[in-house]
Parts: sequence; C-alpha cells; structure tokens
Amino acid sequence: MKFKFRSVLLFPLILIVLNNCQHQDDNHDSDHPSESSFYIDYRSLKGSPDGIAVIELDPESANFGNISSKLELGIGVLPHHIYYDNDAKRLFTTALGGSYLYQIKVEKNQNEPPKLVSATPIDTGENTVGENIFFTNDGRYFMTFMGGAGGPKDGSIGVFNAANNQLIKTIKAPIQTNPNKFIMYPHGISVNEEKGLMMVTSTIHPDLTTGMGNTCTLLDLNTYELKETYQVADSDTDLSSPVEVLLLRGKFPQYALATTMLGGDIWIAAYNAATKKYDAFSKIFDGSTQGLGWALEMYIDNTNKLYVSFADPGRVLVFDISNLPQLKLLKTFKADRGAHHMAFFTTKSGKEVVAVQNNLLDIPNLNSGTINVIEIRTGKNLGTVDLRARYGMLPESIEGTNGPSSYMHH
Repeated sequence: MKFKFRSVLLFPLILIVLNNCQHQDDNHDSDHPSESSFYIDYRSLKGSPDGIAVIELDPESANFGNISSKLELGIGVLPHHIYYDNDAKRLFTTALGGSYLYQIKVEKNQNEPPKLVSATPIDTGENTVGENIFFTNDGRYFMTFMGGAGGPKDGSIGVFNAANNQLIKTIKAPIQTNPNKFIMYPHGISVNEEKGLMMVTSTIHPDLTTGMGNTCTLLDLNTYELKETYQVADSDTDLSSPVEVLLLRGKFPQYALATTMLGGDIWIAAYNAATKKYDAFSKIFDGSTQGLGWALEMYIDNTNKLYVSFADPGRVLVFDISNLPQLKLLKTFKADRGAHHMAFFTTKSGKEVVAVQNNLLDIPNLNSGTINVIEIRTGKNLGTVDLRARYGMLPESIEGTNGPSSYMHH
C-alpha cells in the first residue's frame, strides 16, 4: 500500500470507555482487584492533560469500565507504550511528546487496585518521539526514538542504564551516510540476548507525511554495530512501514517476525547460524487476501500462540507458530476498528480472555476508542468499554497492573 493513506494520517490517540454489555452484578470485586485492573495510556479529547489511568476490565465485575486512579502527565504529552523493567517492579511509559519517557510511581494495597502517584521525567538527551523499550538482563534498556534529533530522515536508539535511568549512548546511523545500513524512523524493537542481536523497524516520520520506511535493521547488542538492513516490502518503492518486530527466542523456532502497518502483512526471516544473522525477509501472511490492513502488534500468550492485531477493520488473528515457517491460522476475533494492543487475563468465573485496545493515533476509521474483552475459547465479545463516550479520552496502550499481561510482546 502506497501514499493513498497519507491523506488520512492524523496524529492523536487515547482512551474512551463505556459499558456496552450486560454484565453480572457482583459486589465481591475485592477478590482480585489487580488481576483484572489494567494500566492504560490515554489521550484527552477535551483539551485536558493526557495521562495514564487504572481501569477495571472484567465484564463480570460491578466495576467494569470504571477508572479508579488517574495520573495526568500534561497537555500534548501523548503517552504511548507502557513497560515494566525486568523485575516487574518499576513502571515506565514512553511518550510521543513531553519528556518522551517517564517512570511512574505506583502505590499498591492488597485488596484495592493500584493508585498512580507520580511521574518522573527521564532525560533522553537529543532523542525525540519515544516509542518502544526492551529491557535486557545485563542492566540496560534500549528505546527507539522515531524522531531522532528531529531531522527529515532521522531516528535513533537510546541505550540506558536500568539502575539509574541514565542515557549511556545514542545509536545513530543516518541513511544519508550509508543507504545500505541505516536507522530511520525506528519504532519496533526486539532483542535475542542469547545471540547478541537486536532488530529495529523503520516505520514512518513522526509527522506521518515527511517519509516512510520499508526496512528492518539488525544490530550487534554489545558493540552497537549495524549488521544488516533488510527490505520488508514487495519492492524498493513499496512503503510498507514495518511497525513491530519480534525475534523469537528460547523455546520458540528461531525466526524474526515483522508486521507492516501500511502493507498490512506479516513477514518472516530465518536465523542463519553460519552468518549469525537473519536471512532475507519474505511475506508469510498477506492481509489483503483476508480483507485486512494495518497489521500492528504481536503477542504470545501462555499457550504459545501468536496474536496479531489488524487495525482495519479491527481483527485479532491467532496463529500456531510451532511449525514455522508455516504459520497456521487458528482463530479470528472481531474487535472494533483500530485494534491495536492486547492484554490477557482470567475473569472471576475462570474464562480466559484477551482485552483489545482499539485506537491507532486517532486516525479516522481506526479510532474507535474502545476496549473489547473477548473470550479466547469462543471468540465471544463479553463486554466493551467505550472510553471516548464515557470519559472523553482515547486509549493508547494497555498493560497489566500485576506485571506484564502477555508471555512475550517483543
């Protein structure tokens, strides 16, 4: 898909919640206050500050859709992705504006949802437009900055000391210097520590018009040397906008997976033990054949299934990845337009569910502003929270209050 999307690419997002379902009335919500409470980054639609909130998402709870705590970060901050550190003891959010990265202080009581207390901005140096983070086991974390230092073909990776949040290094590799190995508009990031490799995507300029990418770049995790830049598109001129990348590791088949935002597809590359790199990417799933576009996030649940969100028309596809490079489609869940981030949990009655946050940068037709709670076994929508109607906000992302709410994200 080419530039025909440019005219609809606007830049807003965050939460909206309304109870659209008939749920059970249950007054014993203190049984599991943090099991079904979630953090959400949100964007205000009323000219108020953007921020982060705690929301109840169990449709079987009397408090379904209720926000119990809210922390404002500032007007135009646009908080974007929520992360835990490796021990799940510290909470962070990246941001497209403001200070680009914040550590969030939380207060927890045994029988209540957590309370958001304060946000501490972290110095990101010259790096702007904060996107994704990956925490490594050696005390570092890596963060993609889609805006870099602000140039028309910029982008950077910040390396931070996880103990004190100090910026250790900024990794830059302009396309102007080397058109074959470069970092530009990085968004997605994934790391395979065992192999000492990191990969980032080249997505789109922060203003969503100046430029778009169609590559992923592989780096050495320790020397920060660029090893290869891969085309993840049908051709040089296909501006597919790879958005997320996942380096499968551990017990999983050793492949790299990437989703393309404007291509609407899933791509795959095999790890090559001889070269200690990945081979070329090839398309493993063509979204257009299924009437799908805007492939976004990839999650793995505790049953080792891969969940991929497609913002248009709002679907979550579940795949078996045990026999890669064969990608077997198992289920398709219907969500609202703008299907994006996900969180997995169990309802009070024991139903395994996935919560799907539906909004992508407030782009028209991709900005429902809802969160669907879908039963994994049946695919039934158990409840919908409409944040736009109920709170005048759009959800940006979602994460569990009890630690990461998926087995693997990136």
